[in-house]
Amino acid sequence: MQQYQNYQATADALTGKVILVTGAGDGIGREAALTYAKHGATVILLGRTTAKLEAVYDEIEQLGGPQAAIIPLDMKGATESHYRDMAATIMDQFGKLDGLLLNASVLGVLSPFGHINLDSFQEVMHINVTAQMMITKALLPALNAAPTSSVIFTSSGVGRKGRAHWGAYAISKFATEGMAQVLADEYESSAMRVNVINPGATRTKMRSKAYPAEDSSRLKTPADLMPLYLFLMSDDSKDITGGSFDAQAS
Repeated sequence: MQQYQNYQATADALTGKVILVTGAGDGIGREAALTYAKHGATVILLGRTTAKLEAVYDEIEQLGGPQAAIIPLDMKGATESHYRDMAATIMDQFGKLDGLLLNASVLGVLSPFGHINLDSFQEVMHINVTAQMMITKALLPALNAAPTSSVIFTSSGVGRKGRAHWGAYAISKFATEGMAQVLADEYESSAMRVNVINPGATRTKMRSKAYPAEDSSRLKTPADLMPLYLFLMSDDSKDITGGSFDAQAS
């Protein structure tokens, strides 16, 4: 796994590919969108805050990447109909989808299990699990229309081994790992691959919310994680599916 964390992509590794990134306005999603564009991909930026997406769009334009597309969508309130309409638009405009990075998720409230608030739990499960299922399901025809395609789910260390007080978030990430495994098994003989990335401790707003007293300057930045994100989206990983990878060395 170490070699994937140190992967070096060629400048044109993603040329001709169309890649959708959720949560593209900030943090790891923003960095992934910029990185994919730098390597030649047409990036579809999905997020709930239009101003943030527009800022990333402008950054891609400034670095000379292919013109990006913007989809303002709040995964908390979006329905299957919204995702079907989005998928139809992508097929109309691009005729395929080569990559899907499911990066957007919410932390919820960290608390003892006995104090879990049902409304907060259901919101975390909806955004981190149900919405991921709906968007992936809607995009399957576009993903299968590509010569090869890559779906990347985002997990966490607490989605592999439960941790006290991480409640809904940990449970949602266990579900994410399971969803990826189901998809990978169903499409094992196809040109679509499905893998999972655990970013690890990274300098993001979500991390600072979970660990407010932590010295963030000691953490890896989203840019430090990009070798693995590039590898799993490039054709160099076209024979790898069903894996759960760490973006940082343990």
